[in-house]
Amino acid sequence: MTGWQLPTMTPDTASAVDPYRFPGAAAVDDDPRPAVPSTPEPVDYLLAAPDPDLRVPVPLEPADRRRLDLHAALTTAGIAPLPGDLAAIEALCTLDDTTHAALQRWITHTA
Repeated sequence: MTGWQLPTMTPDTASAVDPYRFPGAAAVDDDPRPAVPSTPEPVDYLLAAPDPDLRVPVPLEPADRRRLDLHAALTTAGIAPLPGDLAAIEALCTLDDTTHAALQRWITHTA
């Protein structure tokens, strides 16, 4: 014998094969596959719009509002602030509204 040789499966030996030792030896007709639905069920669904009456009225400090506006402007322009830039963003948020509006205008018009 020169190497491994697989015995041929005849109808008599196919029924005598242990399915636990040879899991692929079972006939195809023994365990048919379940039918695939023609249209898949939707996985995602839209959320309802939030109700403005249920919001908690928490006023933001001007510096916090400027920080959110600055982060939104940078994100819209495709500029990702680096971790070291957070101190500079904090310093820019302490400026007045006029300076902050000019800063946002510069960011959004250069994008």
